[in-house]
Amino acid sequence: MSCSSIGPVPPSTPFTAGILRNTSAIMAIMKEITTLDEVDRGLIHALRIDGRAPFNRIGTVLGVSTQTVARRYRKLRAAGLRVVGLPDPARVGQSQWVVRLTVTTATAQNLAHALARRPDTSWVKLISGGTEILFVVDVPHGAAAKSILLHDLPRTSGITGSSAHLVLHTYRGGPTAWRGHLSVLDAAQRGALDWAPPAGRSESRAASGFSAPDRALLTALSRDGRAGLTELAAATGWSQATVTRRLAELRATGSLFFDVEFDDALLGATTRALLWMSVAPAELDGVARTLAEHEELAFVAATTGATNLVAQAMCADPVALHRYLTTRLAALPAIRTLESAPVLATVKAAGRAVNRLV
Repeated sequence: MSCSSIGPVPPSTPFTAGILRNTSAIMAIMKEITTLDEVDRGLIHALRIDGRAPFNRIGTVLGVSTQTVARRYRKLRAAGLRVVGLPDPARVGQSQWVVRLTVTTATAQNLAHALARRPDTSWVKLISGGTEILFVVDVPHGAAAKSILLHDLPRTSGITGSSAHLVLHTYRGGPTAWRGHLSVLDAAQRGALDWAPPAGRSESRAASGFSAPDRALLTALSRDGRAGLTELAAATGWSQATVTRRLAELRATGSLFFDVEFDDALLGATTRALLWMSVAPAELDGVARTLAEHEELAFVAATTGATNLVAQAMCADPVALHRYLTTRLAALPAIRTLESAPVLATVKAAGRAVNRLV
């Protein structure tokens, strides 16, 4: 019985040593970045509105030169910022499961990294002081998630408990990306960056049943959402004009969206926590929609399981998290129970493995 059932595992390292090593990496990055000024924050905000917005358009909106935008983007990329292109699971025939594992601290990091290497996983996190792993796994509609949920995980040493929750509806997250801690751009600036399909472009083409070039396109965009047309044409075998047209089709139908991965601690969100809530069924949709408007929450979804609502809170510090839980969240009486767990590390985000604790 070994971790091999979910993929090869790197050599063992003591859990606390890994924390110290990776924390040192964070401190080095933060020292390099120091603080984000208004141009940096405006650039991140702009990319969250349209991940492929041209630098000249962003520069016009921010009131700086194209060269300044390009230079700041390179600096932010060196600090870990990535724009990634991702398919919307609901529009491409996939279901998402949120899986929660109870593990031994001795195996937690290795298990998390093994899960992160799987192509069907995202948002692999160490929570609850390193005694739990949470991750999301994508499976085709109608297909049982039995490969990982019934076969791989039960045969893996170090796991002492597990639960799996089917995502029924996402209220915040994915295409409806978190905007918290970013209020740099006003309504007019945001409007100037909003992506719109080219005039006269049909939006009716079905997004399901991706072709091999479509999959190659999505793979390339998952590595770099701002990859140029030359690179995307080489990956797909299409002409640049065809790439441009297909990108517009996928975006117009909502089958493809762009997200920004960045260490949100640099934006002021240093305390993260997963929240599991039980809400009366008659109140579930209303509560979820209310929570989706809370700037403290980066993710809100209805799920199956003992609880029916899961969210991720992003707060400035533990005091701010406590204030949120005891004021805005407490003001919703339909929330009958609440369980919270601090996020210690993000091992994999939406599109790639992360090599440091964040």
